[in-house]
Amino acid sequence: MRDVLYLEQIEKAEALLKPQRIEVLRQLAEPRTCTEVAARLEQSPQRVYYHVKRLVEAGLADQVSERRVRGIHEGIYQASARSYWLSPRLVGRIGLRRAQDELSLGYLLDLMEEVQADIAGLDRAAPELPSVGVSGEIRVPPERRQEFLNDLQSVLQDLFTRYGGADGDAFKLAVACYPKGKTID
Repeated sequence: MRDVLYLEQIEKAEALLKPQRIEVLRQLAEPRTCTEVAARLEQSPQRVYYHVKRLVEAGLADQVSERRVRGIHEGIYQASARSYWLSPRLVGRIGLRRAQDELSLGYLLDLMEEVQADIAGLDRAAPELPSVGVSGEIRVPPERRQEFLNDLQSVLQDLFTRYGGADGDAFKLAVACYPKGKTID
């Protein structure tokens, strides 16, 4: 089972985005038969089988093995991934692109779409990929907002300058700083 399956085709997204199928996929986090899933969801095995077949056809679930039960072959299925990401390109950009002002939320949304696509494109079969994720909350009084943003930009620029040479492995650094919760005046 992969960590993430990145969906870029509308047909795969349509196969996934049905509440019943999402529930079936949740049950397929562990290998199960349609009969086992049906019992857990209090549905008929035939109804669950219909949804499982659509998920398998779309590449969202896999038949991982098979067993014989009372002379009948019964498939054992598992979700293809722990998480499914929908590409923003499925909808496409609606309206004109905003100015690439690094302090705008439009720029931040574009950056997050880029990060999502980059992560989805990584070779999941490779050994542990060197990466780091940091998340935290910083509280800044309104009168010091600009000072904080300038400090953050300066620290990052220093890293880019120090490690921005042509030698070595390329790493992408994307930092998102946005207001949490309510909007800022």
